[in-house]
Amino acid sequence: MTKLLPIVAFGLMGLLTHAQATPKDTITQLDEIVLIHNAIPKKATGITTSSKIDGQTFERFNPTDIPSAINQISGVYLLSGAINTNRITVRGIGARTPYGTNKLRMYFNGIPVTNGTGASTIEAFDFENLGAIEIIKGPKGTAYGANLGGAFLLDTKASVEDRSQLINSFSVGSYNMLKDNLTFSHSEDGFNLSLSYNHLETDGYRQNSQFVRDGFLLNTQFRTGQNSSLSILMNYIDYTAHIPSSINQTYFDEDPTRAASNWLAAQGYEANKYILTGLSHTYRFFEHLQNTTSIFYTYLDHYEPRPFDILNEYTNGFGIRSSFAGEWEKAQFTFGGELYKDEYQWGTFENLYQENDGNGSLLGDPLSNNKEFRRQFTLFGTFTYPVIENLTAQLGLNLNKTFYDFRDLFDQGDGNASAERDFDAILLPNLGIDYQLENGKIYANISRGFSNPSLEETLTPGGIINPDIAQETGVNYELGSEWLPFGKRLSVNVMLYRMNVENLLVAERVGEDQYIGRNAGKTRHQGVELDLQYRGKLLQTLTLTPYLSYTLNDHSFVDFVDGDNDYSGNPLTGVPKHLISSGLDVQHTSGLHLNLTHQFVDEIPLTDANSAYSDSFNVFNAKIGYQTSISQHIHLGLNAGINNVFDENYAQSVLINAVGFGGAEPRYFYPGNGRNYYGSMGLKYQF
Repeated sequence: MTKLLPIVAFGLMGLLTHAQATPKDTITQLDEIVLIHNAIPKKATGITTSSKIDGQTFERFNPTDIPSAINQISGVYLLSGAINTNRITVRGIGARTPYGTNKLRMYFNGIPVTNGTGASTIEAFDFENLGAIEIIKGPKGTAYGANLGGAFLLDTKASVEDRSQLINSFSVGSYNMLKDNLTFSHSEDGFNLSLSYNHLETDGYRQNSQFVRDGFLLNTQFRTGQNSSLSILMNYIDYTAHIPSSINQTYFDEDPTRAASNWLAAQGYEANKYILTGLSHTYRFFEHLQNTTSIFYTYLDHYEPRPFDILNEYTNGFGIRSSFAGEWEKAQFTFGGELYKDEYQWGTFENLYQENDGNGSLLGDPLSNNKEFRRQFTLFGTFTYPVIENLTAQLGLNLNKTFYDFRDLFDQGDGNASAERDFDAILLPNLGIDYQLENGKIYANISRGFSNPSLEETLTPGGIINPDIAQETGVNYELGSEWLPFGKRLSVNVMLYRMNVENLLVAERVGEDQYIGRNAGKTRHQGVELDLQYRGKLLQTLTLTPYLSYTLNDHSFVDFVDGDNDYSGNPLTGVPKHLISSGLDVQHTSGLHLNLTHQFVDEIPLTDANSAYSDSFNVFNAKIGYQTSISQHIHLGLNAGINNVFDENYAQSVLINAVGFGGAEPRYFYPGNGRNYYGSMGLKYQF
């Protein structure tokens, strides 16, 4: 807490001092406010509040650093163990997931990309292809799944109207980082096309952390009639990522570049081929009613040699989503449905790396062979009505039905452990109100959400589906306000929330990489989120934009007994109590710009008993750039930056409740990169 107070004071003083020192006649109206909910057109239906990260926010950071961009949003924290290992938490939801992201729903250009057990992989998308990420915090996003963690809506960059462009962005940096993104876009009346290729390679900061990725993205939309249009989306990613894994306290303090010894000896890695294809049709029946229907297919081929075994898996997923939106007199409404099905097949094999003369992993005999069929069906609807002048109310309903069918193909005899799990349909209501003020609004919401258990959580140690595992459920309460005082120069967003979660899903570690799930009790998630941003002119040619986002996480176990241990009342594992993101954007009319960013993360409880904590840390980044036009058709951009300016040794991600096997220290920590540098050059040719 002692580190936190001067940072908050510095940020607030900077905002207030600049507000007082700027003459009124030099202020221009805001063109963009990144952190105010309604500054950019949003997909969240009706009055549902959401936060949005736009291209201006992305450009503050290294083009490989999507965690820093997402962590600009209050209430959201992305823990990143590596480029390919990310865990997104929203208001503490998802913090207890050992690896990866679940308990939220993710969409890419309106197409669901979350798999059948709720896992999402934001690393499957290239940072430089994204135009915006909209975040609905909590289960109030009725049309987007009503998950406890909310929804992430990813959108690609839009083509410039009536233009053809060829854009290339080339970046180099520390750890032999090289990245290139080449995009061709074309727009004319009734037709838009964008085609991108991206390549990324880096040796990484740590041992055994090499990463190579290639990807293609096609996004096109064309008019098929006076009232209809068709969109085609294809995204392909092929990457190989070596895995340094987590390390213990001694390694973290003495040499954070080290990989875990067993992962280094096995030269562990994962190889992924990911395909997303989608076809969307939009039809306007008449002025106040339209429908968008999407059909989609996803494929993931994943191969991962690990010290304890080799995992080979693939997933085929497909589905359909249809949504109607319209108006009736003063009311607005949406309704529709979504069906997602996938087939997940996986097997494990012996890893004979210890017998391979130091050459890394070697495929041995099969250990398991499994298949699971998963299905989710969702119906949703919202009705928004202006009750009186300035007061609007919204009612939403979401109905979810989930089904798992697990089959053990390794032993077809008496030991067959196949089983099914058909969860009861769950109804998830949502009620919100919105009162408009002269220069802002006040809003409130109450909503019910749920989370499905992950694959590991559905299985018993014997490998069969646990018939007693239940879905997590919770009720979320929110009260917030948005203001634009001082002639819209300053944006202020404040939100208070509380969510009570029942049937808490706990992943219990029973082996080096074996987890089982159980419902262990209740948690309370409550907190405060504050976003401030100011924009004004210091000189006629110089614009300054200081901003600050603050999160207070007061999350705790209400009822949590684990064997003989009663953890009730303890702070929730894996969640920092205080988070701050702050920064300053400086823009000169000559095309010169400067971005200074800062992140503070408080200490994180690493065990349910709160017997171990990570250290709090501050990380500062700086970036300077210049944009100019060489000719009418050619535009040039140059950027250079420093990440982790003061070379802080910090844990960018943690593994909670880690166990040290064979008397070894528990491996809690994924170190963040040391001080590192990068530079980039962008060329744009307009035809």
